Amino acid sequence: MKRRSFLKASALTAAAAGISTQSSMASAIKEKNSTEFYELRTYLLKNQTQQKLVEDYFQNAAIPALNKLGCKHIGVFTELKPEGQTKIYALIPFSNLTDFLNVQEKLDLDPVYLEKGAPYLTAPATEPAYERIESSLLKAFVHMPKMEVPKKSPRIFELRRYEHPSESAGKKKLEMFNDAGEVDIFKKLGFNPVFFGEVIIGDHRPNLTYMITFDDLDAKAAHWKAFGSDPEWKKVSSIPDYSDAKLITHITSTLLQPTEASQV
Repeated sequence: MKRRSFLKASALTAAAAGISTQSSMASAIKEKNSTEFYELRTYLLKNQTQQKLVEDYFQNAAIPALNKLGCKHIGVFTELKPEGQTKIYALIPFSNLTDFLNVQEKLDLDPVYLEKGAPYLTAPATEPAYERIESSLLKAFVHMPKMEVPKKSPRIFELRRYEHPSESAGKKKLEMFNDAGEVDIFKKLGFNPVFFGEVIIGDHRPNLTYMITFDDLDAKAAHWKAFGSDPEWKKVSSIPDYSDAKLITHITSTLLQPTEASQV
């Protein structure tokens, strides 16, 4: 009887340990999946006709359909100061990689999306809806794993891309944002960051890209001035391993304004 009781107790202990392990694994997977991914599209256009086709596509077809699939807070922007015909930038968030991989298949089965998006989706080769689409897939930073949508008001956005000389330099810059407090400095100074993302597929790799927002151009200038003189930033940026000369080869800044359809 004692042996039987011992075996029973051992089995219960093993089962409990198994449940605990499975629970821990599930929690780890859930925590891992809490980090968002973003598709950042840039539409290259030749005229205002194409611009209207793309903007109408997002407003009437893509945004309603993507919202139904769980993609919330979709941003659609034009350039604030375009050189000629503006480009259109679209920011589409996904809760996980599976959603990103399956989204097009689900859209293709949505009759309302196909009907509303027909002028864009079936535009003839002689009159295409756009010239090309440049697209990148980004993984949100650990220290800001989800998009933060600013209040709805007249405002401008700045999309910034930092290109790195190597993958290791890119990881070091990520460390600077996540662990050394650079993200917190942006938030403290009122830059209202929308997202920070590491580009895992796309052009100009290795690079990271982020979006911040301001009331107007004067506010933008004032915020960057405050950033440069901030004591915490001076302390972080003075660390030799975090020197821009080591970690960044090129910075691209693009000023944007939201379209009527934009949810950001």
